[in-house]
Parts: sequence; C-alpha cells; structure tokens
Amino acid sequence: MINRRHFLGLTATASAALTLPPHLLRALQQTSAKVIQRAIPSTGEMLPVVGLTLANHASCADPAALREVVKAYVENGGKLLDTYHGNDKSEDITADLVTGLGVQNRIFLSGRITPSGMPEPSAEIAKAHVASSIASFKVPRMDLAMVGINGDPTFFAYMKQAKKEGLVRYIGVSSIADPKIEAFESVMRNEPIDFIGVRYGIDYRIMEDTLLPLAQERKIGVLAYFPFGGNSGASCTNSPYSLFTRVANTPLPSWAAEFGAKNWAQFCLKYVISNPAVTVVRAGTSKASHIIDNLEAGSGPLPDAAMRKRMAELFDSIPAPEMPPPDPARLPGIALPAAVLDRYVGEYRAESGFTVTFRRAGTMLVVKPGANPEVPLNARSETRLQDPRGPFFDFQVDAQGKVTGVILEQEGPQGTQRIPLKRQ
Repeated sequence: MINRRHFLGLTATASAALTLPPHLLRALQQTSAKVIQRAIPSTGEMLPVVGLTLANHASCADPAALREVVKAYVENGGKLLDTYHGNDKSEDITADLVTGLGVQNRIFLSGRITPSGMPEPSAEIAKAHVASSIASFKVPRMDLAMVGINGDPTFFAYMKQAKKEGLVRYIGVSSIADPKIEAFESVMRNEPIDFIGVRYGIDYRIMEDTLLPLAQERKIGVLAYFPFGGNSGASCTNSPYSLFTRVANTPLPSWAAEFGAKNWAQFCLKYVISNPAVTVVRAGTSKASHIIDNLEAGSGPLPDAAMRKRMAELFDSIPAPEMPPPDPARLPGIALPAAVLDRYVGEYRAESGFTVTFRRAGTMLVVKPGANPEVPLNARSETRLQDPRGPFFDFQVDAQGKVTGVILEQEGPQGTQRIPLKRQ
C-alpha cells in the first residue's frame, strides 16, 4: 500500500532534520502562508479552512509526534480540532495533548456526540458526554457538537437544549459513511442547525449536486471529511482506498502550479477548499510536516470552476487500484444454503449511523460496509461470516429463526471492538 509519507518521499532536507536540534527542527515546521478563512454562515464567525483531527491516530502514533502536530497546527494559524471518528480513549489522548500544550483556548473544539454501548439512549447520556468533553479539554463549552444523521432523536433534541444553555455554541448533523441524502435534506430544511459534516473529496463528489448547494441556500456550514480518500478503516495501517495509492504512478500535472499545488495532497485539498460551500476541510495526520503542508494548501490561489472540472476529469482518468487479495489464512469458508443467506439480506444500522448492507450473489453473501467496496463474505458457521479484509459479522437470530441484528467484530487500536447493528 502507499501512504502519504511514502508517496511524498523522504527528501534530503527531511532526512537531515532527524539530526537537527529542536529549535531548527521547529523552523522546518513553520509556514509563512496565511490560511484562508471562511465565515460560519449562521453567525459570520471566521474559521481557517483547514481543520485537524487526531482521532484515527491518537491511539497508535507516537504521543511526542502528535504533540508536534498540534503545536505546529496552532502556531501556524490552524483552529478547528475535530475529535470525531475515534473512541473515548483517543479523545482523552487528544485532550491531554491540547491541555498539556495549554492551547485549549486557541482551538475551535468540534466533536460528535455519539455515546456507544448504551441500550437506551437518553438526554442524560448525551449531557454526560458533552460534560465529559468540556472537562477533558478544560474549556467552558464545546464550539461545535454534531450528532449522527441516523442517530437517536433524543441526542439531537438535547443538542438544541445544550445550545440554548450555552454548553455548545454550534450544532449539526453528520455522517462519515455514505449518507442518506433525504435524511440530511429533511434536517437541513426543518431544523435550526449550523453545520453538516459529510464525506467530500475529489473521489466522492455526489455532494456537489445535492447537499452542498442546499447548505449554501440554507446558510449552513460544511465540515468536509476524508479529503484523501473514503472511509476506509483505521489509519494506523496503509489503506488501498487512499487517494495516494490511486495516484502513486501518476505525476502531478504541471498545470497544478497555476493554483499553487505542490503535490497530490495539496491538489486534493485545494479541490475541496475551492468549493465555496465548504467551511472547513478536516484531515488527520500524525506528522507535523504534513499539517504544515495541509495549511499551505489552504492558502494562496484556488482553482476556479473550469479548473475544478479539469481536476476532476484528470482524477477520473486514473484507474482505481485493485483490491489486495484476501489473506489465504482466512480462506476458504463453508458453504451455506441459499435460504440461510437470504435471511441475512438487508440493511443494518449502528447507533452512530454507520450502515452495512448485505445481498446474496449466487452462493455467496456480499457485504458493503459504509462507503467501502462490496466484497464476498466467507462463512465460518451458519451465523458467523468473515470479511476477507478482517472483520467478522455475527448474525443475531431469535428462537423463531428471525434475524434481529448483527454484531460487527473488528480489531482496533484499543483491541477487539464489537459494534451492534440493528436490522432496518
């Protein structure tokens, strides 16, 4: 696989930096570029267009490296720090980094209120989650609190109340997977929200025809997720869905210099930022040099409509990488009757809004988890099937043989995670 570090390469300067004293190393982690700012539509408050998240890195990266990331980000004009897409542990690690640096009053704290493992969601649970985030970051309030677009309505009702009480300044709805466009449109037209959080990148442009124009019409801010590729799992490992994998063998076009893009990372970021509906694009990293690179992408010229079209056409002309072959150790599975496979067919949804869809293809059950590509499952038993990429799906069947849900079991930075999904 190709990740950003390998794709950009190790330059002589970067290699030499490993032996530099701290004050000279910090000099390499600075940019003179002034980051573009955009107004939050509901208030006019200005935010730098490049945001940061450590949520996928906090539990698996060197804490000292992450500390340099946060420090470089804040010192070079960054502001929005988003904690979504991690777990409670990673949020705590991020909070420790921020408070250890003493920069909690210089950040715009964004997070998603998605309590997990609770059988009966309630306002008290959401309230406790908000209070915990405020206490961890040692701030008087959260700046932006999101709830899952498909989450329990109780959480959203509490967010509105929390905004009235001054515990959060802005509220919104979000989804990191393929969103239900209709659900977003309904909330955007009928609820007093300030933001939506959606996946948006040069590889995933469906938002340009739907939610982004509506956000401009309704004066709603947009927090864009995954500018370097779709929701593809833990970033502690390289991903075949990364845009860097796709463009690894394609040289950056010379005309990218017309809008100041020095590499593919800046090319992808500038595509997202140049959409006027986008308020902030959020990207994760564990390297200070990468956050500097991101901030530089948020400065200087941006592509116009004609150039954006040219960028999209170029990207679409680059073949998507093939999926890696499955681990032979996970094959083969056992054969299951079509009648057994058929009872599992349908859509299942987690409390967070993440959806998994199953369909039968001949003698196989095929899964599409979130925004990831479909893949055939390998049956380990009548109710336990495995994605060749790693996760297991344990189908829950009642005494009458009715399928009520499925447990997604996967390995994460904190060990094995078991996520319940209800059948829709």
